[in-house]
Amino acid sequence: MGVVVAFKRLLAGLGFGGASVETVLTEADVVPGGVVRGEVRIEGGTVDQRVEELTVGLQARVEVESGDSEHSSDVEFTRQRLGGELHLTPGARFSVPFEMNVPFETPVTWYGGSHLAGMNLGVNTRLSVAGALDPGDLDAVRVAPLEAQRVVLDALVSLGFRFKHADLERGRLRGTRQRLPFYQEIEFYAPGRYRGLNELELSFVADDRGVDVVLELDKKPGLLLGEGSDSFHRFTVEHRGAAAQDWQGYLHGWVDSIAGRRGWL
Repeated sequence: MGVVVAFKRLLAGLGFGGASVETVLTEADVVPGGVVRGEVRIEGGTVDQRVEELTVGLQARVEVESGDSEHSSDVEFTRQRLGGELHLTPGARFSVPFEMNVPFETPVTWYGGSHLAGMNLGVNTRLSVAGALDPGDLDAVRVAPLEAQRVVLDALVSLGFRFKHADLERGRLRGTRQRLPFYQEIEFYAPGRYRGLNELELSFVADDRGVDVVLELDKKPGLLLGEGSDSFHRFTVEHRGAAAQDWQGYLHGWVDSIAGRRGWL
């Protein structure tokens, strides 16, 4: 059974005559490539209104770099129209169910039973009434990792990496299957076993076939850089058989070759 999340807002302040909208999510726990389910409940106010359009979409807070400054912006990365015009009489009530596909590139917001700090993502419901657009509010959705993502996260945690922060960056990750205009960065504190390493950044880019994984190491000053010691690493995890490989050993081998004792002054 899904988690029921409800949010009700009054539209009187926007000139909608006291009408209200309530979004109820019966499937607020999803994975990339899954489905968000729920319904939008509309109740008429004190005057007749004509609803021109009702839509739901997924929206995320994205960091945007502009010159030497950075600001955040709300970005919609999928939207679905639920219906056409509707006559809303005073006190009338309507319920519109919906199922919305979650893109495979949707960022992970929930792992290990906890929300990833820095993630702001959810369903935005918009109602267009008589030429005015209700900007909508966000109903949070918990996006858990796919198995191909979880095995990488589990491996890092097993190696001693600790979650620090996550955010979304506008831009592209070269050499990946990315389609959305932003990507996720999940930051980890490094364990003491890797003496030359401060932090590690992780990004996922998924589709229905598998996941591109991009890792970046933030090395400490004094690390000897030899041939093949690039601090970026990219590899692919296919959905089928993802759990059958030794990702802990694979990741340790790469990180240790760059930031282990052998490369430390």
